[in-house]
Amino acid sequence: SCLLMVLILVPKATNRLRYTMQLMLGRLLGLEVDYTNDVQVFQHYEGPKFSYGVQVEKKYLYFAGNGLLFESNIHARELRHFTYEGKLVFFPVIDKYSALPFDLFSASFYLVSRFEEYLPNIRDNHNRYLASGSDAYQQGYLHKPLVNHWSFLLRDVLLKKFPALKFRMPVYRFIPSIDIDAAYAYKNKGLTRAVGGMVKAFQNRDLDEVKLRIKVLFNLEHDPFDTFELQMKLQQQYKYRPIYFVLLADYGINDKNIPHTNRYFRQLIRYLADYADIGIHPSYASSNEPSLMVMETARLAKILKREVDFSRQHFLKLSLPETYRNLINNDITHDYTMGYAEVPGFRASICTEFPFFDLDQDLQTNLIIHPFAVMDGTLHDYMKVSPQKAIITIRELIDEVKKVGGTFIPLWHNSTLNDSGEWKGWLRVYTEMVEEGMKMPAESV
Repeated sequence: SCLLMVLILVPKATNRLRYTMQLMLGRLLGLEVDYTNDVQVFQHYEGPKFSYGVQVEKKYLYFAGNGLLFESNIHARELRHFTYEGKLVFFPVIDKYSALPFDLFSASFYLVSRFEEYLPNIRDNHNRYLASGSDAYQQGYLHKPLVNHWSFLLRDVLLKKFPALKFRMPVYRFIPSIDIDAAYAYKNKGLTRAVGGMVKAFQNRDLDEVKLRIKVLFNLEHDPFDTFELQMKLQQQYKYRPIYFVLLADYGINDKNIPHTNRYFRQLIRYLADYADIGIHPSYASSNEPSLMVMETARLAKILKREVDFSRQHFLKLSLPETYRNLINNDITHDYTMGYAEVPGFRASICTEFPFFDLDQDLQTNLIIHPFAVMDGTLHDYMKVSPQKAIITIRELIDEVKKVGGTFIPLWHNSTLNDSGEWKGWLRVYTEMVEEGMKMPAESV
């Protein structure tokens, strides 16, 4: 269908403004956008149009702005929350002619650009931005993709004024993602680490682990982290294509995968690549030493015999804008780190992929950010919920994403799918999530 063009009259088309209009009208509503600062051009244009940040005449659709999109500096701003049509909003505008009582465009930009992460903030012991420091957490909307909801609000305002306008909204998708921090628990780790692990188990008087290690090493028992055949069965049963993120770092205190030179590990990666997308899992150490990222990505490219486009930071170590600049310098085009370790939800208040906007450089980049909504370790280690409660939490998040036609991306690990020990009962959490995630929504909004 022919997409209609919307013309926007603005005082000036800054990078922030172009980025935001392209996100809200282009990516989320499927419209073409153009800008003018010439009032006569605007008045003579026959198609759908509105003005933002400047009013012409009362007969034209007009959105008042708060100035954020016309600036290029970064400073703390008062958000001032209130409710409009049952939705939490902020950045109120006091202008009776404005189509909305808040600056929807600035508010969306504020959330998606992660503006607050550039301001002074408290970090955890891994130097990560804390969910509890975010506005979404403090105001209780972390579990809602607010920006997607606001795009529907924008659609309704436009439809009222231009009933013939045609929209192409995003369609719900489900993409499971699995981090391979350690492909095997005991196998293929090399003699030194095998002996060291055995000694440690003896010192801890953990005889069950000693027995299990011996059985696995002599192929009498299955390695508990080797859940790949099970994953393949689920994949064939429910017909989805996951993404694997593989850690290929040198051994370190927080990077403990199998040596990247191990033949079986390399075979595994190539095998998975036939049925899934494969990305790099840049090491914990690489966040302080960008050169390591170059080396690790090259290792994966060599194993796959093709370029690497996808990435997710190990330990979710994300610092804006440095981490993303590092990825861009390594020709990574898609990143899956946008989410929190300690709580589920939508870190950027959106469940649709979007381009990274570098606030420091005031420009849109080619790096596409894919937000994830929930991680196995968040539910099990941080929140310590039961498998039953985990399923309820996940279902609620999937429903939120389906409501707005977003993309639901969970983060899981091969090591937590063994359904034994502390992860007993969690395989069911994963399978129920897949089952629920693969069901298409009954109807779109």
